[in-house]
Amino acid sequence: MALDAGTALERPVLSVPNNEAYYFTLRAITASTKLKHRLRAGAKACCVPIVVLLVIAALGPEKWAPRTHLGWQFDHFIGYFGITLFVCFAWPRPFVAGGVFAAIAALLEVLQAFTPDRSAYLPAIFYGAAGALVAALIVEFVIRVSRWRLNREVNVTQARSKSLAFNGSANPA
Repeated sequence: MALDAGTALERPVLSVPNNEAYYFTLRAITASTKLKHRLRAGAKACCVPIVVLLVIAALGPEKWAPRTHLGWQFDHFIGYFGITLFVCFAWPRPFVAGGVFAAIAALLEVLQAFTPDRSAYLPAIFYGAAGALVAALIVEFVIRVSRWRLNREVNVTQARSKSLAFNGSANPA
């Protein structure tokens, strides 16, 4: 069964009032691919300034780096976590993005040895890389679960249509 953009998928509603068969169409989801493409294009355009700001914060004067009162460990972890999440929205290849940002965390920390008011610190590399890799794992998990649910819904719809074609009615009994 081939589905095109105009085909409406049906799936049962979780709470069926009065035991009647209510279905709703997912036609709005097929129409939202343009919006999804525009949002990803905008996110890709924003990734370059974010990385530039990361480099400036890492290699510029220490006063330029935004800090919280929760410690530099939290700052490194949550900073690389957030940036990697944003990049994974733009480019949905989470393990590539996580690996790249883990390498960027290491490179920027090593380059801090050449700045006058900072020094390289090995645990900072681990905290930054951990934030990037945890974000990549979470995004990969979300992508796989959403694909699994979509495939399950399509398989249920296909099985229902085959049952209707074979029996000629909605009731298989």
